[in-house]
Amino acid sequence: MSIHLNAAPGAVAETVLLPGDPLRAKWIAEQFLTDIECYNTVRGMYGYTGYYKDTKISVQGTGMGAPSIGIYTHELIQSYGVKNLIRVGSAGSYLEEVKLRDVIIAMSASTNSSINNLAFEGETYAPTANFDLFYKAVQTANQLQIPFKAGNVLTSDIFYQDNKEYYKKWAKHGVLCVEMESAALYTIAAKFGVNALAILTISDSLVTQESTSHEERESSFKEMVRIALELA
Repeated sequence: MSIHLNAAPGAVAETVLLPGDPLRAKWIAEQFLTDIECYNTVRGMYGYTGYYKDTKISVQGTGMGAPSIGIYTHELIQSYGVKNLIRVGSAGSYLEEVKLRDVIIAMSASTNSSINNLAFEGETYAPTANFDLFYKAVQTANQLQIPFKAGNVLTSDIFYQDNKEYYKKWAKHGVLCVEMESAALYTIAAKFGVNALAILTISDSLVTQESTSHEERESSFKEMVRIALELA
């Protein structure tokens, strides 16, 4: 057990899918896994373990933001020996050609967070995906005939930006979308020598102001989950 997870030893698989929303974790477990068991309910952050095509897989909600995913990934790695961490989350588009419901495979994660400034004493660290997981995700998406876009995403500490034009400086440099966790995930995975990848679905657009509902975000983003499960 750890501070924020009450799983018994051996209850968590070596590969864990990481949705921010704990209800999405519940939906993934119930929709895609067999023989599921709930191993965590602390703070309502549900965690489940089950089987996908005879492979043991866990799904753990992480909450929103870099500090929250940082806590859960640290404990999953250090206390439960997790080796592969795959974020399955939502994101907001920064580019006109990145449409609602598009799947994004994050090669790297820029950030406006100070998490790495603290660790690297003001020097710049570039959080990147694990190449093997990234390459396999690309191959899997192609095999499943799921269209995707791959590139740089922004991990932001701020959800409600006062400056409505803020996204444009990132869009100008080809950043595909914004979310709140991937840079922390990639940094922590690198620190502990494990594998990490973020697969995202566009839930809204900063360009067009289109948006999906919370019900859609919770239980209809199936394509990214199908890719993630095949990586195990």
